[in-house]
Amino acid sequence: MDSSTERTPRPRVTAQLRALRFDTGSLALNLVATLGRRGSVPIERLGTLDRLREWCAGVGLHLHDRDVTDEFLTELRTLREAAYDVAAAVVLARPPSADSVALLNDRARPDPPRPLLTVTDTGVGVEGAGGPLSGRQLQSAVVRDLIALIGDPQRRGALRICDSSLCTMLYLDHTPGRRRRWCSMRLCGNSAKAAKHRERRTAAAPAGS
Repeated sequence: MDSSTERTPRPRVTAQLRALRFDTGSLALNLVATLGRRGSVPIERLGTLDRLREWCAGVGLHLHDRDVTDEFLTELRTLREAAYDVAAAVVLARPPSADSVALLNDRARPDPPRPLLTVTDTGVGVEGAGGPLSGRQLQSAVVRDLIALIGDPQRRGALRICDSSLCTMLYLDHTPGRRRRWCSMRLCGNSAKAAKHRERRTAAAPAGS
């Protein structure tokens, strides 16, 4: 076969690639990471209501049962793409879409439940913390997290995009010197090392072998 007609094999989609990610360092970025492999063939990690429940549990938010719907899932994925657009714009030093900014500002408006102190028989307690959120309250919590991230010079300066051209996941780099290149050394870092090793072996192989 002529090399010009050869196609790069499509990466195999494993259970590991479909797994939800909770290691970005931010609630908003954990939502953005529910779409994997943005630089290649995207992998939807938030495709079902069970996955929505799993994601909420993973980030420590309790979504009200009445809002666990396909309509809300569609809203959340729309929010996710606007958040990606804005966060990536920060890293790449480019303007985000005006529509993304408008959507995020709109979704930030609802107030999340405010926890209150209460007097108990044994002292003092907290009421309302960890209670169920409406769909709009959950979205507000995500957007406010993103706004707080961008508004904090230290956290904003730690925002990175994974060096893997297949992945491009956004994450916060808090390592000394901020020299972290990969979203995960175990995932993209090891894949990059293996690819370089294969390139070196191919380059060193005798012609025609």
